[in-house]
Amino acid sequence: MKYIPLSNDLFTLNRANLRKKLKPNSVVVIRANDILPTNADGTVPFVQNSHLFYLTGIDQEETIFLMAPDFPDEKMREILFLRETNEEIAVWEGHKFTKEEGKELSGIENIKWNHEFEKIFYTILAESENIYLYGNEHIRNATKVETANDKLVKWCMSRYPLYNYERLAPILYDLRCIKSKEEVKAISHACEITEKGFRKVLELIRPGVWEYEVEAEYAYDFLRNRSRGFAYEPIIAGGGNSCVLHYIDNNRQLKDGDVLLMDVGAEYGNYNADMTRTIPVNGKFTKRQRQVYDAVLRVKNQATDMLTPGNAIPEYHKAVGDLMTKELLELGLIDKTDIKNEDPDWPAYKKYFMHGTSHHLGLDVHDYASVYKKFAPGMIFTVEPGIYIPAEGIGIRIEDDILITKTGHDNLMKNIPIHAEEIEDLMNGN
Repeated sequence: MKYIPLSNDLFTLNRANLRKKLKPNSVVVIRANDILPTNADGTVPFVQNSHLFYLTGIDQEETIFLMAPDFPDEKMREILFLRETNEEIAVWEGHKFTKEEGKELSGIENIKWNHEFEKIFYTILAESENIYLYGNEHIRNATKVETANDKLVKWCMSRYPLYNYERLAPILYDLRCIKSKEEVKAISHACEITEKGFRKVLELIRPGVWEYEVEAEYAYDFLRNRSRGFAYEPIIAGGGNSCVLHYIDNNRQLKDGDVLLMDVGAEYGNYNADMTRTIPVNGKFTKRQRQVYDAVLRVKNQATDMLTPGNAIPEYHKAVGDLMTKELLELGLIDKTDIKNEDPDWPAYKKYFMHGTSHHLGLDVHDYASVYKKFAPGMIFTVEPGIYIPAEGIGIRIEDDILITKTGHDNLMKNIPIHAEEIEDLMNGN
């Protein structure tokens, strides 16, 4: 890992919060993600199960966490199972965590090698009634891959069919949507790294530069600041590409007179930033580009003001839609007849702003919580309205990361240039 390890106080607190949510005589078991193969003998870079990391701080494959808060032997109530190393592994793969390092990173006293798991699990089950297992219940999950935890669920329910099984996902989702001070600090640092990359990129961009060169500049600056790299596949979209919501080819040359939409974010310590900025390739917005930009920024600012305790996603998105409708009327993109004849399930504004405005952010870029859960202090949301006009080759999206506080909100990206004049000045060396 490139980052400085987070305090194990964070993971100790997370486990304590989980314990409070469990039924009596329960056991929790969750395991690391698999290392995924390529076609031959290669592998995809390892990405840890974010729930395992949330509970242990361990960023290594073949890790298992077991919790049994009511087990009679106190030493067996929290156990971390690590991959046991040997000389061959050390030569070919490098260092793996020792038991002492596992204890230091996680705050868990009882560290075992993972080949001991089945025997110890069986012992603990003798005093347990409920088994909590994790399945991916994210509302946008569409994967067809059988994960390591999917396989664990199948194995456990087949081997021990007479226990009462409980869903771990709803509990973790509810806990993870409220960020602790340590988590906010990590996400804020990811935002700071993202800011450094953006400011460097403003010095690079001009007509003739290629989208992939911009991507490379971000990658360089993220890595040199101890980030693993991009929090998600970066969108570097010039001209008409800016109207493609998930454009990731990043292989076109930037042209004079175009806008460049950049949806990027750095990762730090597995926590993520998510930023979008749209800038003029030649350093000066055209009159029309500026009209659209200012409209999006107004919606973004007003939407940010609605990210306060007590609001909720359905009402919030409807209110943002009303704001966008007014701006599109002013821009001449829709008229009153379009609004009068609109489908309530797909309002007129959706022709030019077809995605949601906000999502939770944390260890996962699209982090967890019910869409109906009321906004509360400690939640972190993106706010990212956009207007996309393919006929004009103009796509504008602006995005910041917002922490909800007891009295309102705090913009974690407040130091990243956002106003059109500031961006133009920086691009022109002023």
